[in-house]
Amino acid sequence: MPSVTSTPTAGTAALADATASDAALRRFLHGLPGVDAVGLEARAAMLGTRSIKTTAKAYAIDLAISMIDLTTLEGADTPGKVRSLSAKGRRPDPTDPDTPKVAAICVYPDMVATAKEALAGSGVKVASVATAFPAGRAALPVKLADTRDAVAAGADEIDMVIDRGAFLSGRYLQVFEEIRAVKEACVREDGTAARLKVIFETGELSTYDNIRRACWLAMLAGADFIKTSTGKVAVNATPPNTLLLMEAARDFHAATGTRVGVKPAGGIRTTKDAVKYLVMVNETLGEDWLSNEWFRFGASSLLNDLLMQRQKLRTGRYSGPDYVTVD
Repeated sequence: MPSVTSTPTAGTAALADATASDAALRRFLHGLPGVDAVGLEARAAMLGTRSIKTTAKAYAIDLAISMIDLTTLEGADTPGKVRSLSAKGRRPDPTDPDTPKVAAICVYPDMVATAKEALAGSGVKVASVATAFPAGRAALPVKLADTRDAVAAGADEIDMVIDRGAFLSGRYLQVFEEIRAVKEACVREDGTAARLKVIFETGELSTYDNIRRACWLAMLAGADFIKTSTGKVAVNATPPNTLLLMEAARDFHAATGTRVGVKPAGGIRTTKDAVKYLVMVNETLGEDWLSNEWFRFGASSLLNDLLMQRQKLRTGRYSGPDYVTVD
């Protein structure tokens, strides 16, 4: 990483200079250390071999459930489906009231009001994708209107997608300013704000170096979370690209004192996979990130497997997929 002082105040000031102009931002991002792909993949693989048993596994399963952004993002979504998913998020296992609630229900902007009503009083957040999700191919005024509509309808969190075309063309300041504008659109009239998750679509960024640059760009612009993927392309969250996001969040916190959350999304379907990511969080970011305030799973099918494994630990019986509801 380009040299910044270790104190949060001075580090923040130094990083602010990096966004003073297009040239300064380019110089900063291309001055970041290159990613050692072999080392990154080896460390991700090594962390994936860690195993946990019995009590620790039960704790990990409950923690993972509490970190899920339970998602439905289909053109065929209906109010009934959103209400059903919200009910599942509030009480994932109707036979066991001790089962944790999920972190959030994630829907399109036009379904935010339905989810908000269904989740009233539960503590489960409503997240909404915005900014012409998933492609992000729209003019900035359209993206901002999309965001404001979701926030006005009650969204607690906004998941935006970056303009990958602009990023890959090297128009970094344009992407930076777009994230800043969306961040401002997350602010409500009363001064409170929806938290902003910035999606990179890592499978389209081609290189680990590009992913690292996108992380720093988003964090400099004020992202509350950095997120791997939309779940709508062939390559979504992987252990190496998620580890890279975690390392960026760790280094940003060291430089500025600002904590940023991490959200892998797409392709995480099993309890075994979820546990691997939790180990990665603990080893890379530390215990302070082991809560749904700072780590999430973007998933639609992961919850069912977690519930089946939880039920097996609790009763000694494995009930199979018929034990859980179909989303």
